[in-house]
Amino acid sequence: MDLTRRDFGKIALAALPATQLAAKPNSNFDGVQIGVIAPYSYRAMPDANDANAILKHIVTNGLSAAELSPEPIEAWAGAPAPAPAAPNGGRGPTPAQLEAAAALKKWRLAAPVSKFKDFRKLYNGAGVHIYEVRILPDMNMSDDEYEYAFTLAAAVGATQIGGELPTDLVHTKRLGDFAVKHKMLVAYHAHTQATLTAWDAALAQSKGNAAQLDCGHYVAGTGLSPIPVIEKLHDRMANMHLKDRTTPAHGQKNLPWGTGDTPLAEILQFMRKNKYKFPAAIELEYPVPAGSDSVAEVGKCVEFCRKALA
Repeated sequence: MDLTRRDFGKIALAALPATQLAAKPNSNFDGVQIGVIAPYSYRAMPDANDANAILKHIVTNGLSAAELSPEPIEAWAGAPAPAPAAPNGGRGPTPAQLEAAAALKKWRLAAPVSKFKDFRKLYNGAGVHIYEVRILPDMNMSDDEYEYAFTLAAAVGATQIGGELPTDLVHTKRLGDFAVKHKMLVAYHAHTQATLTAWDAALAQSKGNAAQLDCGHYVAGTGLSPIPVIEKLHDRMANMHLKDRTTPAHGQKNLPWGTGDTPLAEILQFMRKNKYKFPAAIELEYPVPAGSDSVAEVGKCVEFCRKALA
């Protein structure tokens, strides 16, 4: 039987797995890229630490961008299991934790980059871009461990690594220098200690240093709108975290979106108006209501963003 090009195309499509035929997610709403912090936002799910399950949750929520912690990436690539939690009241790491940390360090320094590239293909193939890996080396780590952090992030497609804003400027200088070397950014996160000037010293040190503003924490810590911070730091902003918290006067609560004091809709619309291209990630922190789950609640946050930018 002779087959036309169209017939051949139909047969080829029929042979593809259904997952490859499904429409890929797109959470760029009117120019504003919405992402999600994972697995943290799905931590209440029973499979929250499994890389494939995390990907399924992200795609189910229609999200096309993510900030990932390193644990599911490394576990997927064959890293040794983490140490058990220390007993309540324990002081310092247990022998088991020290042994596990040494095993992880040994594995990291010999880890095949090809496995991380395969991880990137898995997520990119489903339509999810990993823009940050939340793996910030501490000051006591070796240069080889710093190299590993940036290499892992780049291999999965990220342009930045992230973590808590250090108080030691020697630390931020070292991180910034490594970021410049790798042509990447270090995104520094701050909790309720954030102020309009919290990132100034680190940003002055290096073009590799950048801000990661958590809008909810900023409101809870200062009682002020984060929009002036966004305006000031927009050209040094790696990404933002989105959650709805109340001001100190209202108890610094973490609430379902639209019920707290954080001007989330105004923030998103301000990003759109100014054509800011850094991503803004959903961070599910309010308690999951009875009868719901993390995926459903993240979905509500996605819909909030969609409507704010409609």
